[in-house]
Amino acid sequence: MKKRVIVSWSSGKDSTLTLCRLLKDNRYDVVGLYTTYVEDAVPFQATPISIVQAQADAIGLPLVLIELNEVFPPNEVYQQSIVEGIKTSGLDVDAVAFGDMFCNGIEAYRRSYIEPQGWECVFPLIGESSKALAKEIIEIGILTSLSTVDTSQLSSEFLGRHYDLALLEDLPENCDPCGEDGEFHTMVTNAPCFQYPLELVVNNEEREGRFHHLIYRLKA
Repeated sequence: MKKRVIVSWSSGKDSTLTLCRLLKDNRYDVVGLYTTYVEDAVPFQATPISIVQAQADAIGLPLVLIELNEVFPPNEVYQQSIVEGIKTSGLDVDAVAFGDMFCNGIEAYRRSYIEPQGWECVFPLIGESSKALAKEIIEIGILTSLSTVDTSQLSSEFLGRHYDLALLEDLPENCDPCGEDGEFHTMVTNAPCFQYPLELVVNNEEREGRFHHLIYRLKA
């Protein structure tokens, strides 16, 4: 019997690849996505919730929105928000999936508040090579671009660039190909799991200290 899994959804490439893999995994039945947000946008990606909802609609899965009162709430507040959000979603859930890649303690952290609820913690990408994952993202047709850049690690000239082989070749040697050290975040507009592509336009560019964001909106 397949386990019903909900996917932590950031609007970017890692969660999209996670979803694509799970949809092909006969051990799981994906029943929904969940997204945490602050003031109507996903932290770090700065993706408006309206676009996250449009992604979920294009995928054809229900979206559970979990509001946080700040970007970095205390751990117990964050964890309780996730647990309560899933429990009150109306979805029957056996497992929760995350798009984490690095074995840096995040797996144990996720398990510490997910598994006590009786849910399995699923990490389809954990421990795999960033280079291999980056190529897989491109090869399977996940269309995405850099929506946020940490200018202390990567030039703002990369903001808005498509995530493709040319971009990977241009990244500095000290930059992780998947941006897993926080160098950049992405916005996905199409993927094998989408029923149709999203048409977005840049609304404006925002700068929050070293973080530069492109703020998108749906094309009218």
